[in-house]
Amino acid sequence: MSNVPADLKYTEQHEWLKLDGDIATIGITDYAQGALGDLVFVELPAKGKKVNAGDAFVVVESVKAASEVYAPISGEVIEVNEALSKTPELINSAPYDGGWICKILSSDKAELAKLLDAANYQQLAA
Repeated sequence: MSNVPADLKYTEQHEWLKLDGDIATIGITDYAQGALGDLVFVELPAKGKKVNAGDAFVVVESVKAASEVYAPISGEVIEVNEALSKTPELINSAPYDGGWICKILSSDKAELAKLLDAANYQQLAA
């Protein structure tokens, strides 16, 4: 089974979210990066971009395929992980640490209730 940290929230599309106040750090799960294979490119969102929960807002490309990443919550992109521009494989080696994709300033904390906890995500990804 892939690594599923208990302190994160998850989506059914295999994104993870870590909330710190109103700021959510977003990435794709260990399960997702494993299914994609070696990542070769990440199309990062622009700072200031407004996103709605469920919107495709990032594209990750692997040697196998390109996949969209969906915003787990609504808000504004306030920071992107520029390191992924040169080393997209950080998502493969450290999906929950150095491989985070962006940070979103949450505009609707009620959306968090729709996300999965680690136990429910593990059942989904099993």
